[in-house]
Amino acid sequence: MELPAEETITMYRSGGWLDLCRGPHLASTGKLDPQAFKLTRVSGAYWRGDQKNAMLSRIYGTGWLSRKQLDAHLTRLEEAAKRDHRKLGQEMDLFHLQPEAQGSVFWHPKGFLVWRQLEAYLRRRLDAAGYDEVKTPQLMDARQWERSGHWGKYRENMFVVPDEIPSTEEDRPVLAGTGDLMALKPMNCPAHVLIFKQGITSYRDLPIRMSEYGVCHRNEPHGALHGIMRVRQFTQDDAHIFCREDQLVAEIVAFCDLLDSVYRDLGFEQYAIKLALRPEQRFGSDEDWDKAEQILREAVRVAGRATADFGWEELPGEGAFYAPKLEFHLTDAIGRTWQVGTIQADTVLARTARRLLCRRGWRAAPPGDAPPRDPRHVRAVHRHPHRTLCGQAAGMAGAGAGGRRDDRVGRERTCRGWSRPSFARRGSGSRPIFATRRSTTRSASTA
Repeated sequence: MELPAEETITMYRSGGWLDLCRGPHLASTGKLDPQAFKLTRVSGAYWRGDQKNAMLSRIYGTGWLSRKQLDAHLTRLEEAAKRDHRKLGQEMDLFHLQPEAQGSVFWHPKGFLVWRQLEAYLRRRLDAAGYDEVKTPQLMDARQWERSGHWGKYRENMFVVPDEIPSTEEDRPVLAGTGDLMALKPMNCPAHVLIFKQGITSYRDLPIRMSEYGVCHRNEPHGALHGIMRVRQFTQDDAHIFCREDQLVAEIVAFCDLLDSVYRDLGFEQYAIKLALRPEQRFGSDEDWDKAEQILREAVRVAGRATADFGWEELPGEGAFYAPKLEFHLTDAIGRTWQVGTIQADTVLARTARRLLCRRGWRAAPPGDAPPRDPRHVRAVHRHPHRTLCGQAAGMAGAGAGGRRDDRVGRERTCRGWSRPSFARRGSGSRPIFATRRSTTRSASTA
């Protein structure tokens, strides 16, 4: 690609050597341990990415301070190859991916059986925690996304669909471009607000906890897709809590406790909590953001998790455009971290909910019992099951989760996932979360 005219060109000088590079360079290779680097592979690449140009060679390598660090890195790479969930998914007949559906998963009977067990378990936990499950449309008019702010801030990540009938005539374009625009939902928030406005007229009805196993679509770049961990179509275990301002901290603490319990039931005993703060492009005033960020800090403190044991950290600029959020990160069996659950203190949709309620007529409080200024909105996401199933399958390097690899048949009984996963709840006499049927016939891969 051509560099823009205004682009800054950087150079780095090392002694008498000048390089078109950002730098820095090591002063001398003599400072390196010759046993601490390794060339790993060679590949080809066309000059400027154009196949009409000459083919260049790329040489990949890795360098470390000591041989011990290099060996540890190479061991992690070997373990990663063993735990590649894309390969395990096919070997264990759980799922597969193919180019005809970029970023979408084909779930096989064994894999979907595990999915259903996980979904049933989470439904039981949410029911017990006072959540009401709903179901919302996949496709909504672009005007709704404009009102929610997604059209202006998130449109590049949305699948936009014209509301018109395609032409079947060969001499005419498939789409005339005259229909209104619609979009597949990338998240459930606006639809939940629309349900909220239908059934509440009094602040006494709060809190309302609304959950959904919503199928969402996000237009991720092809290069960003990664197996079932980064996809375009996914099911999100999503919830929205509408509550009074004085209920916010208690609701967030309750969510943190619920998530902690679910993670431990699934074997994820260690996780880190991060507070993602306001990004440069955002909705709302600084006052709103100050209050929302402080509420999340206070909730984690009250929950007893703002400590180094929980990896507590604040991340400037990492919040969503409409709200700061708590992120829950799990570490997999080879040391990689993945964001899984989140909870967001959202004032943007809260204002939308307030406007909707004002149109309907917000029921006044009795004398001496002042109602809140407006309903608050908390978005709680346990996250989509794809990553949970991936963590279990990859963490066990293929043992369990609907089948065993051929080199572990009859020998491996333990489950080692993100930290110490187990397919059964702890405690004597407890029944397993995941139950799989056993077949009397075995496939060639397990025979």
